[in-house]
Amino acid sequence: MTQTENLSSGQSYLAIPGPSVMPEAVLQAMHRSAPNIYAGELPDMLPGIVADLRRVARTNGHVAIYIGNGHATWEAALSNVIAPGERVLVPATGSFGHDWGKMAEGLGAETEVLDFGNRGPIDPARLEAQLTADKAQRIKAVLAVHVDTSSSARSDIAAVRAAMDAAGHPALLMVDCIASLACDRFEMDEWGVDVMVAACQKGLMVPPGVGFVFFNDKAAEVRRSMPRVSRYWDWAPRAAPEAFSHYWNGTAPTHHIYGLRVALDLIHAEGMEAIWRRHEVLAHAVWAAVDAWGRQGSLLANVQNPAFRSHAVTALRLESPQATALRDWTEKNIGLTLGIGLGMAPPSDPEWHGFFRLGHMGHVNGHMIMGLLGGIEAGLTALSIEHGAGALDAAAQVIAAG
Repeated sequence: MTQTENLSSGQSYLAIPGPSVMPEAVLQAMHRSAPNIYAGELPDMLPGIVADLRRVARTNGHVAIYIGNGHATWEAALSNVIAPGERVLVPATGSFGHDWGKMAEGLGAETEVLDFGNRGPIDPARLEAQLTADKAQRIKAVLAVHVDTSSSARSDIAAVRAAMDAAGHPALLMVDCIASLACDRFEMDEWGVDVMVAACQKGLMVPPGVGFVFFNDKAAEVRRSMPRVSRYWDWAPRAAPEAFSHYWNGTAPTHHIYGLRVALDLIHAEGMEAIWRRHEVLAHAVWAAVDAWGRQGSLLANVQNPAFRSHAVTALRLESPQATALRDWTEKNIGLTLGIGLGMAPPSDPEWHGFFRLGHMGHVNGHMIMGLLGGIEAGLTALSIEHGAGALDAAAQVIAAG
């Protein structure tokens, strides 16, 4: 297919695991002149936004909001509860777990990594053993990633808490829900999570730029015992502001607030249980197609056991360099952008070109997923990449059954 003959004109589809597809209503809410940041509707809407964020996280705890991405919330959360020289345990299931650990090291913490590879979840038994061995209880926090966006591995956070309790260990349970919030089921209070970090650009369906740290009273008490916390990262004034500017330590992200208000309205109109179910069905449709393609050729899901896969993102493997060739073809010829592989191989390694990822998070529905899968099927066919038949039929059956 030549450049003049391609089919990429029209609405493109960004099928990467964040930034996710944004609702038109969110974008329209943000398309406005700058508002008054001292009085009026902007300050008035924040208490309701905070309450609705708690509903998404399933918590009665505290919320601090930051202008920044997910990495900013990592640093914000750590800065409030981990002092230099204190130790954290990182049960890593992909590159983002390792990166959060490196963030802790950069703040002066001692980081102990419990590496579970990049093809499966945290093993609670190994975690319990590691914590039981910490007789002096030097570990101050466990940094667990609910869904590692690089590997698409989803860990059982309730089981992580049970392992910590079984070990009798007082460490804080800190959880990264950047890829999973409002996609995969997450119950902050019920599962015993002390600190949770998230960002706006995935399940919350808002352009990147705002992050959130949720924390309970146990974590708040740890914060009060800290010898020093950066003025900017300090969550205390953000979670209990005496003035609107205290939410942000300065100027508010004005237009993100308008977009977030609409996104939360859409989320709660649908309902969290319905959202989790929608993501579950659409993920199973993707996996059904992957299983069919994988009956011939090299394509397969990075996480082999469906019970350990995220409902928001699926990491895939192909013989190198076929994954990069497929991504290039779908973007240039049909306007479909697939996600690059992350953390599976160094970019300088030829094997890097054998991985890609699909985002199926946030504002997505059945016909979009069928279009995504149809686009991949077209790319596999055009490039003569060996694959099994019946993928679209298998996905359609899942969606038809609901």
